[in-house]
Amino acid sequence: GRATAVCGSLQNKQLFYMGSTGGGVWRTLDGGSNWQNISDKYFGGSIGSIAIAPTDESTIYVGEGENTMRGNVSEGINGIWKTQNAGRTWQNIGLQFARHITRIIVHPKNADIVWVAVTGSIFAPSKERGVYKTNDGGKTWKQILYSGNEQAGCIELTAEPNNPDVIYASTWNFKRTPFSMESGGNGSTIYKTMDGGATWKNLKTAKGLPKDSIWGISHIAISQYNPDKVFAIIEAASGGLFMSLDAGNTWTKQSDDANIRQRAWYFSKIFLNPQNDEEIYACNVEFWRSKNNGKNWNSISTPHGDHHNLWIDPADAKRMIVADDGGAQISYDAGEHWSTYYNQPTAQLYRVSADNAYPYNLLSGQQDNSSVRIKSRTNGGAIYNSNFTSTAGGEAGYDVADPNNPDIVYGGEYAGGLRRKDHRTGEIRNINVWPESSIGSGAEVLKYRFQWNFPLFFSTHNSKKLYAAGNCLFSSVDEGITWQKLSNDLTTNDKSKLGSSGGLITKDNTTAEYYCTIFAAIESSLEKDLIYTGSDDGLLHVTNDGGSNWTNITPAGLPKNIMWNCLETDPFTKGTVYAVGTSYKSNNFEPYIYVSTNYGASWNKITDGINKMHFTRAFRADKVRKNLLYCGTEYGMYISYNGGKLWKPFQQNLPIVPITDLCIKNNDLIIATQGRSLWILDNLTTVQNFGLLGKYGNSNIALLPINDAYYYESYKAENPKNAGTNPDAGVVINYWINQEEKDAKLKIFIFDNKNILIDSFSNTHSKENKKLQTEVGFNKYVWNMFYPAQEEIKDMILWNGGVSSGPMAIPANYNAILVYNKDTLKQNFSILPDPTYKTSNEAYADQFNFAMQVKNKFDAVQNAIKDLRELRNQISNYKKVQGNNLDTTIKKLADSTVKKLNTLEENLYQTKAKSGQDVLNYPIKLNDKIGALYNQTLDGHTSSTQAAKDVFVVLSKQADVELETLNKIISNEVAQLNKLIKENIAPVIGVGAK
Repeated sequence: GRATAVCGSLQNKQLFYMGSTGGGVWRTLDGGSNWQNISDKYFGGSIGSIAIAPTDESTIYVGEGENTMRGNVSEGINGIWKTQNAGRTWQNIGLQFARHITRIIVHPKNADIVWVAVTGSIFAPSKERGVYKTNDGGKTWKQILYSGNEQAGCIELTAEPNNPDVIYASTWNFKRTPFSMESGGNGSTIYKTMDGGATWKNLKTAKGLPKDSIWGISHIAISQYNPDKVFAIIEAASGGLFMSLDAGNTWTKQSDDANIRQRAWYFSKIFLNPQNDEEIYACNVEFWRSKNNGKNWNSISTPHGDHHNLWIDPADAKRMIVADDGGAQISYDAGEHWSTYYNQPTAQLYRVSADNAYPYNLLSGQQDNSSVRIKSRTNGGAIYNSNFTSTAGGEAGYDVADPNNPDIVYGGEYAGGLRRKDHRTGEIRNINVWPESSIGSGAEVLKYRFQWNFPLFFSTHNSKKLYAAGNCLFSSVDEGITWQKLSNDLTTNDKSKLGSSGGLITKDNTTAEYYCTIFAAIESSLEKDLIYTGSDDGLLHVTNDGGSNWTNITPAGLPKNIMWNCLETDPFTKGTVYAVGTSYKSNNFEPYIYVSTNYGASWNKITDGINKMHFTRAFRADKVRKNLLYCGTEYGMYISYNGGKLWKPFQQNLPIVPITDLCIKNNDLIIATQGRSLWILDNLTTVQNFGLLGKYGNSNIALLPINDAYYYESYKAENPKNAGTNPDAGVVINYWINQEEKDAKLKIFIFDNKNILIDSFSNTHSKENKKLQTEVGFNKYVWNMFYPAQEEIKDMILWNGGVSSGPMAIPANYNAILVYNKDTLKQNFSILPDPTYKTSNEAYADQFNFAMQVKNKFDAVQNAIKDLRELRNQISNYKKVQGNNLDTTIKKLADSTVKKLNTLEENLYQTKAKSGQDVLNYPIKLNDKIGALYNQTLDGHTSSTQAAKDVFVVLSKQADVELETLNKIISNEVAQLNKLIKENIAPVIGVGAK
């Protein structure tokens, strides 16, 4: 994900900070090896600037609102934040109107004096933009520079090193509409102050600077040891890189190299080597460096493209941190080597879907990177980079899997790109609906218009039908070989909004600004051929005959240019549909959710409870509980239990982040974010049953319905580093306790489908992994689905690991019984076969039954070893107690008995093994061999092999011989010993004897 704000500590060479787009503020204490978020629970969203106070590095200022103004730009609504303890706590210190604070300068000798660049809203004019200053640490602010143009804010501030009275300010006329981006206009210029901002001089007419009447974005860099030497990069028709040797009075053009000027509105930042002011760095698509005052440039290899900011240590020019579309990376050798960005969970996702594999994969288009296909859970403890791969789409679009084959994925991309990828073979096909490229042109030249992330989805009634939406709706039933047009233009087709984008200086047509397109579409899950579409220019349409006839069902009284971002049909009631719109690109942050119960004939707005500035993006209706709704906004999640009549925040542990899409799969709620990757709320059972607990118990206790689980061996690593968290591994049993009861007894029993007890758990159990919680409110216990194992013998060395657990419970029906004091409750559940495999019930049963046979034999051998050791210890203790009084006959028999027990143990277990690999010197014995056979027979999803069964016959016979030997020792030698001892003292020898 994109990062645009970076800085480093002057004192601690391993300490750096990053502000990400949508993801909040991050810190690394080890030079980029690991990152941690330090703004969660206080604020989040997009960060435009970070500054450390030089006199007190525990004081840090952070400005909201990213400083790259691309199509999925995220504005801040909280202004500026301050911490005085290095990020442990934060306080908001104003400028909430700023929307984009893109640079902060802290006085080098006074941490309370701060200047900030306020760009302002890019969606509407205002006079509340420019440069602001505080002299009291943010208690009060004063606007000290305003360009005089309501559309031109301050994008950059650059101060002379160690002399903040001299500051250069770059102001920029920039705006976005729902259909365009414009860089340049009146108010775009460079100002200079020599008195800390009390007065300013406009440098636009300075000798040598571009004479063009229209400027765009600009940036200044100042030499650290010669402050009269200044560089400026300026967007203008005759713009480029300029140098001044007299503090900005006169300038000479150094370069108009297109590599450092392309897409000027998105880049245009330059930085000087603090120890060599002939060396300049320029941030653009590539990362560029000049060693001769900007006349010639060479690119520097970095881990990612699209570079947006840079910080260089003023005391060590080789130490730097760059911000780009992959996050932040650190170098200690001037860019020869960089830290990784794969440890920053800050991906920006557009849409998300899930396939029908198990574990299911999440599929999503990822801004500035490849598309995403990543497992929702693994058998490796956590979800790592190795569980990720790119899939069919590019950075921008939807990705959806074939319902019948998860390895076939269809993915969209900007400019109407559409590809089919077979993950099994690796084959990729281009299957664009209308493969006419239009990069660089406005939308008016196209036959069909496709938005940056145009809708792509499969029919719920025909698993072979794939839909794609441009300004018209299309479908294909032959994997994209042919496409059928299902509608005419379902937008306003306003020609005045289809022109070239970019503004008066530099055009920029990536299709991100293409307008008058279908932006959301859905087919009803209850009614075949019922399809709804919503356009980015405010129209809603419906067809009930698969596209032959369409009806405009747009609600009355909508904001102009509203964009329909999400549609959802109700899973319970025919004719009920929800429409979610945004109007933030018209500077209207109000949430818009509408519901119709009559196929769109009439609508009601349902947004009560949602913050008036939290505009809505995503929406889903729960598939289990009617009227339970989920909504994702620009600033977090909301939930409603009454069909949207009232909403409440639903953050839990979710960061404050833009929610771009929602998906429900296997009763999990999946969330795509713009800046914090993908999140899953596993197992919605407690959410779905909140307020309904009386259905599943009484006033004291409730046992909630239990979700079916899959025959899939997994585990959950606690707090994995640089990895995603696995869900709970096993059958999740949720129960609710109304009030605390003294000395309450809680037990859960698991039975198979023959009502045979498998295992039990209690709140008093001595083993932590079998102990139940009895907190007031919701509790859960996760049964790992394994039959219990015999207790291990301490210090026993086994090459094959022995039998650490019983076999996993096979696919079948089961039930859980909860006993709480006098209350008894029951819930049934199933373990389902892993759909990846085509294993029959007979094969599962054969594998399980054989494994239990082997386990039982292993247990018998282990019990024999325990018994013989107990016998041997008792004989030894008896001899020790008797000492010199030990009867000679008893001693002789005792010694021969111990010798036989030793021989028996050596036949059952390799007693010479004292460390893990000693068995490479001393061969393993029966228990290790049987344990190995047990573990081998549980591999795979199939019947046990005949060879395994044959080996078991051999090992079982050998074990039986030894077990019989023990029985004989007990019935003969041990009995004789007891007889002899009885003549002198009460019997003391025998299994279990005391």
